[in-house]
Amino acid sequence: MMEVSKAMQGAEVATRCCDQHGEYQSQHVTLGRTEFWTTCPACTEAGTKSDTQKIIDDINAGRRQAVMNNTMQRAAIPPRFMDRRFANYRATCSNSAKALETVREYAENFADSLSSGRSLILMGTVGTGKTHLAASAAHALIAQGYTAVFTSVLSAVRSVKETYGHGATQTERQAINALIAPDLLIIDEVGVQFGSATEEMILFEIINGRYEQMKPTIIISNLAMEPLKKYLGERVFDRLREGGGKAVVFNWESHRAKVAA
Repeated sequence: MMEVSKAMQGAEVATRCCDQHGEYQSQHVTLGRTEFWTTCPACTEAGTKSDTQKIIDDINAGRRQAVMNNTMQRAAIPPRFMDRRFANYRATCSNSAKALETVREYAENFADSLSSGRSLILMGTVGTGKTHLAASAAHALIAQGYTAVFTSVLSAVRSVKETYGHGATQTERQAINALIAPDLLIIDEVGVQFGSATEEMILFEIINGRYEQMKPTIIISNLAMEPLKKYLGERVFDRLREGGGKAVVFNWESHRAKVAA
């Protein structure tokens, strides 16, 4: 039964019972032509807090998405490979299925690689999905909150050599450090052409700097093992294999050839 009394200024007040919070004082309110009794103040406060928390959660989600978008932009993954994921990699044989699992395991356990500097070398036949899997790893790591940067070896070298010119906005060291900084650096098209001594030195500076900072690197090359060693140099190749680094050989038929046929 509701006990009704007169509050200050003649407003009606009734004692009501909330199933969750017990008795409370409900006030009769008139707003224009609308009349209503106020609900449990504890429930109202809880609802307000819930609404406030939702707003905070939405703001935080927006910030996280902004950070994700910024990280994706800095990753510089080529548009052709923006939709590449492990889920849409087509394994055509047992070796390609093994390569998929190797790179997927690498991405899933990247924290271990980050603590040891464990790198990957993806090398072999053109059109077998090396870049697809590397881009998939980058997407997976960014989703986990890591930073990843995708570059070709020529672009990496060019970014450093551009600092030599008049009016350069950064130093050679800053350009190299920008490639050392990401949690993962993916260098594509390694050995497309045999570079000059300067280019070899720059590549060594980048990979050696990441090696010293325990930063993993993924190298992508169409070269076989021995030509790749010759291109990179023994010291760089050894650094990439240290700490459990693996060389994955892609030696099956090109998927592109099948599509063209």
